Amino acid sequence: MEIYYLKMLLLSDTTFGRGDGVAGLIDQEVEHDANGFPYLRGRTLKGLLSEECDNLIGVLSEPPLSRWEQAAEHLFGIPGSTLETISKMHVGDACLPQDLRKAVKLQLDQEQERERRGQERRLTEVDVLASLTTIRRQTAIDPEDGAPVEHSLRSSRVILRDLCFTAPLLFEKKPTADMVALLAVSTLALQRVGSGRNRGRGHVHCILHDSIGEEITQEHFRYFEQETRG
Repeated sequence: MEIYYLKMLLLSDTTFGRGDGVAGLIDQEVEHDANGFPYLRGRTLKGLLSEECDNLIGVLSEPPLSRWEQAAEHLFGIPGSTLETISKMHVGDACLPQDLRKAVKLQLDQEQERERRGQERRLTEVDVLASLTTIRRQTAIDPEDGAPVEHSLRSSRVILRDLCFTAPLLFEKKPTADMVALLAVSTLALQRVGSGRNRGRGHVHCILHDSIGEEITQEHFRYFEQETRG
């Protein structure tokens, strides 16, 4: 088993949308776990990386079915994959630091015990979510008179900037140098995620770490640069 880590620093407020809202409170809620910690689903992250990878390969000058296309197929699989062509990389959820989540989970368990004894809770899952997020409201503006469009007010929860999420990238067998290089450049290319990413939200900086925590993005980026230079 080979493992890498993708670290994602939020440079702007971000919405990892989950497709629904909270009646009477917000129109767009963020994805979060039972303890109130926001996270980005691994499947979504893999799709974003695959999209960036496709864009990169599209501008290479090599002929179709190049070595990089084959490396991409090994990383992300292809539609209608069989056991032979299935993706060789499993992408886990991008989460906040595990130590933090464990410490807060322990505190929440203690607060639930207080509640069972009839005492008031001092910390809830809602408090955890509220401490890591805020709510943004926006409305459409009529271009003719500059006034807000009636019934256009919408509210969305956003995850606060400067938080860092980490996702494990798992391989059953050691990936080839081409696969890691392509993963590294796709990681660097991923700069916008989540809902509203074309409207100022979801600006991120992503880097790749190896299993012992060493940052390896630039090392593999240079390899990719050398191998694709004409």
